[in-house]
Amino acid sequence: MHQSSVNRSYAGTFVVSAGSNMSSAKIWHVCEGKQQVERVETLTGAPRSIFRHNDQVVTFMPDHKVARSEKRESLGLFPEMFRSADTRIADFYKLRKEGVERVAGVDADIVTLIPKDALRFGYRVWTERANGLIVKLQTLDSEGKLVEQAAFSELQLDAPVKMDKLIQMMTKVEGYRVEKPVLVKTNANAEGWALKIPVPGFNAVSCYKRLASETATQTAPATGKGPLQWIFSDGLASVSIFVEPFDRQRHIRESSLSLGATQTLTKQIDAHWITLVGEVPTATLALFASGLARTN
Repeated sequence: MHQSSVNRSYAGTFVVSAGSNMSSAKIWHVCEGKQQVERVETLTGAPRSIFRHNDQVVTFMPDHKVARSEKRESLGLFPEMFRSADTRIADFYKLRKEGVERVAGVDADIVTLIPKDALRFGYRVWTERANGLIVKLQTLDSEGKLVEQAAFSELQLDAPVKMDKLIQMMTKVEGYRVEKPVLVKTNANAEGWALKIPVPGFNAVSCYKRLASETATQTAPATGKGPLQWIFSDGLASVSIFVEPFDRQRHIRESSLSLGATQTLTKQIDAHWITLVGEVPTATLALFASGLARTN
């Protein structure tokens, strides 16, 4: 599944639904050797075009005439839900085969990934039989009820997507104000934070400080003010912890929010405002929040 989402060329329309909310987008993905290029056009909500060339991402927002260019590890789209071929997945999920079903014109194998504890959601995954590309994904709660669904409504495998054409479209920023936020790699300990009580199965995979300066580089020290993002994953689900200075005018009260599989929790720790976001049960975010502490 992981290799197919990365190495396969395809084009299609995918739809995401959670409760009464539904969104859709058109996606083009092409791979040539180690080079990957992707284009995503939103079909609902505000117009938005997202291009990715390996880890370089450009997001065009025509309503505001803004193009945001930044380095990012993943777009987080469901065909790439398996961010790594992580062998630890079997420690926290059981796999059950469910049969075969036709989705978006292709025959797909169905498997269910059942969590072994209450800290993560379950998944039912439809993968194209020949090569394993994910064509449909359901996120399930502890009772097996549907939380969120994403699926291709139409799909063209091995589509004749031209890499050079997508790259050319990605560089057309005339008439747009180009923003270049910089993500500087750091580590939580260096920034004065620690997770005193680990959450089972979730390991830290990256930590960044977001800087507004275009002159900062990935190798520059993480100095100056900027929001911190600390990312954890169990191989399937991910949790991000955002840390920023507390602002009495913006940060009015602590709260929690649920939108489909994505849960959000906010809280204040000393002079800092913490936002936790993840595709996990709210109780899991609460564990992260309770274990977070200042080290200096």
